[in-house]
Amino acid sequence: MTTDFTQRDAAFRWIADDPDERTRAELQAVLAKAEDGEPGAAEDLADRMAGPLEFGTAGLRGPVRAGPNGMNVAVVTRTTAGVADWLTAHGHAGALVVVGRDARHGSEAFATAAAEVLTAAGFDVKVFPRPLPTPVLAFAVGRLGAVAGIQITASHNPPADNGYKLYDATGGQIVPPSDGEIERAIQAAPAAVSVPRAPGAEVVDLLDRYLDEVAALPMGSERAVRVAATALHGVGADTLRAAF
Repeated sequence: MTTDFTQRDAAFRWIADDPDERTRAELQAVLAKAEDGEPGAAEDLADRMAGPLEFGTAGLRGPVRAGPNGMNVAVVTRTTAGVADWLTAHGHAGALVVVGRDARHGSEAFATAAAEVLTAAGFDVKVFPRPLPTPVLAFAVGRLGAVAGIQITASHNPPADNGYKLYDATGGQIVPPSDGEIERAIQAAPAAVSVPRAPGAEVVDLLDRYLDEVAALPMGSERAVRVAATALHGVGADTLRAAF
């Protein structure tokens, strides 16, 4: 398979618009291999440039890699710019948004990018101090009175993937027609390199409060049961043990 000129031009444009030096270099290397005819490189480039990850009710999911069809800082930056515009259009300019993350590859950088885009857009942003499971993020949205929450996680996806989940003010994942509105806002967002970013998000830790409320839930008196659990690629093991 030879390099398609349209894909090559799209790759050059993406490289120019990517604010992350590491993924710029990664895509440049893939492009060079494709142009040199290295086996499999043209197919790799075609897959990366096949189209942007689509935003749906589960947010974004994809392999951590350079290009529009992957999870990377540029994709997260444009996605968050779209989310910020969508929140503003719905009367939530300057409101509180909580950002959390798991421990997958890229999660810390993606959470930082999301928080900085929202901060630059004028939102009150709070972030978790370390990787925590998704339910803690949903809990924080409700308890802090946030208008939205963003969790960087790929849930049960393969370990090479990562993702972006958006929660509304109810602490639940977004539902139609919100997902379509956000997708259109992302499409209208500028190139990632042109999206403003600013530090300044406040670090908050609600894990103890979450555990206190879990422990206070009504339950039966049986304690002599055995429980088998695995967090797989997630970060829920420590929280689960603490809850028990």
